[in-house]
Amino acid sequence: MAEETKVIEQAPVKDDKTIMDVFVIGCRKGWNIGINSIIPNVLMAYVVIQMLTVTGALAACGRIFAPIMAVFGLPGEAIMVLMGALMSMGGAVGVAMGLVDKGLLNGTHCAILIPAIYLMGSKIQYLGRLLGTAGVPPKYWGILLGISIFNACVAMLIMRFFA
Repeated sequence: MAEETKVIEQAPVKDDKTIMDVFVIGCRKGWNIGINSIIPNVLMAYVVIQMLTVTGALAACGRIFAPIMAVFGLPGEAIMVLMGALMSMGGAVGVAMGLVDKGLLNGTHCAILIPAIYLMGSKIQYLGRLLGTAGVPPKYWGILLGISIFNACVAMLIMRFFA
């Protein structure tokens, strides 16, 4: 007599978390991201802007890059936001905050810079972490970085006329 195998259906496991539990867990994760990732980047960028101001390097960069940044309707010092964006989006926001605090950027300038911050954001961090892991040959990394910078420039030109 052949044995019949019984298929036992398992009931779906019920998660006993309430909406409030999920909300609190999400708040804790958001708090940790803010405290451990975003705030240190913003604070460091703000400190760097203060150091550049004290040493006179910010004014020098402003004079050097003024003709290029004028194409986008920005002061020369705004190049620091773009350089910060390549390393960290949070850092770029901190740089912009520092420049607004110094009176070098206003709301219109920030509106022009925001798309560039997102389009160029954290590319230096991501080059090795993502492209290296994905197996993209390093000879293409510069081209991919250039595409991001080109897209950011186009976005700033568009924003110049809408901001």
